[in-house]
Amino acid sequence: MTVTLRDITRDNWQQCIKLEVGEDQKGFVAPNVFSIAQWRFEPTFTPQAVYHDEELVGFCMYGYDTEEECHWVGRMMIDKAHQGRGYGRAAMVEAIRRMREQPDCREIGLCVEPSNVAAQKLYESLGFVKTGEVAHGEDVMRLRFQ
Repeated sequence: MTVTLRDITRDNWQQCIKLEVGEDQKGFVAPNVFSIAQWRFEPTFTPQAVYHDEELVGFCMYGYDTEEECHWVGRMMIDKAHQGRGYGRAAMVEAIRRMREQPDCREIGLCVEPSNVAAQKLYESLGFVKTGEVAHGEDVMRLRFQ
């Protein structure tokens, strides 16, 4: 499964904010419009549209968290019409690859809702481990590098 992460632009931002997760997942991730607005005030993060070929299938945002002092996946979502096809895993692999290219990247963190079992399993399969920390009611997971 191959996906590409592309910049949010004048041509795709409106499509990005229309992407939605399933009804049972709405409490797991902030709406994309919020994430794009947040980027304006947290410029160390990079919002990206997730494409399979030329079709927009999801959204992610990653970067350097100045409070945590490490690289961080702030958002990851795949539109409800495209879930279950491996796009989320492929997008995470690409985001991790990009962050690892940074010379100061020794670990990557993320938060996950405790009831989002599918996301937890995905992150664990990529090497993320729960730390026991809780931030904003979510479990913190980290992927550490040697």
